[in-house]
Amino acid sequence: MGDVARLAGVSAQTVSRVSNGFAGVNEDTRRQVLDAMRELGYRPNSAARALRRGEFRTLGVITFSLSTLGNIRTLDAIATSAAREGYAVTLLPVAVPTQDEVNGAFSRLGELAVDAVIVIMEVHLLDAATVSVPPGVQVVVADSDAGDRYTVVDTDQAGGAREAVRHLLELGHGTVWHLAGPEDSFAAQRRANAWRDTLAEAGVPDAPPLVRGDWSAESGYRAGLRIAEEADCTAVFVANDQMALGLLRALNERGRRVPEDVSVVGFDDIPEAASFLPPLTTVHQDFAEVGRLCVEGVLHKMREGGQEDEESREHGTTLVPTRLVRRRSTAPPPTRGR
Repeated sequence: MGDVARLAGVSAQTVSRVSNGFAGVNEDTRRQVLDAMRELGYRPNSAARALRRGEFRTLGVITFSLSTLGNIRTLDAIATSAAREGYAVTLLPVAVPTQDEVNGAFSRLGELAVDAVIVIMEVHLLDAATVSVPPGVQVVVADSDAGDRYTVVDTDQAGGAREAVRHLLELGHGTVWHLAGPEDSFAAQRRANAWRDTLAEAGVPDAPPLVRGDWSAESGYRAGLRIAEEADCTAVFVANDQMALGLLRALNERGRRVPEDVSVVGFDDIPEAASFLPPLTTVHQDFAEVGRLCVEGVLHKMREGGQEDEESREHGTTLVPTRLVRRRSTAPPPTRGR
């Protein structure tokens, strides 16, 4: 820094102000300092600055699976939003969804230079007493029901599912089958509960048996082979678009036309959904907004953390609205006896 100051003809304090992006430096002086930095190959030492300021400009993200579309798109949105705020992202993957693995990920936070952490993980893994957050590290959780214990950002899972089921009922279908996600998934649970509740509110006495998959197109195909054998099935709400893709294949192979014989609604609105055959009616999730609110929330907690006590610390859930995107995979049910 002293070499840069001598070459630029300014004080070391001015070099520090320029390198840290502070306002109040004359533009000509700023240009002189930046030219001197380039000539000397000077780069500010981020580790030293972090020690001095007590912050690292880095957010940790703990997640279990990168194989699901929702987690990938949420992580991408978090990284994009963090970069916009001048923060980098450090990924802490959890190999298997066990309490020890989760505790290990939180323990590693103490060894890594992160200022806060965003967790993309089912809440039951955060409940054990063995999980301890390093002192001073703020936490925001995505896709969870932990609103009374953590700050949570999530898609309105139940609202999106209700809209999907109502759409099918309004088309005239007497009932709606459901191809659900994994049993241990919070999102799958919320969507399945909303499906069942919406049918009950509409006066459908008995919901069809729930069929379960694992989010993959292959599991949707296997479940679809079973559903295709149900002659009375005219409408299916699928918990994600990838399983809906497998379902469409199974229905086609069994001679069940979509939407003439069976209407199908998915969930996620992946970019490929409009290119399915037929184009898929689905519930759109705003992953970019979820990521943005996760970053916004954790930065707010960082800035206010030193002034909060346990009573005033902000918890609760922020829900990002969904919307139904209507395409060509839904229609009124077939006429009986045709």
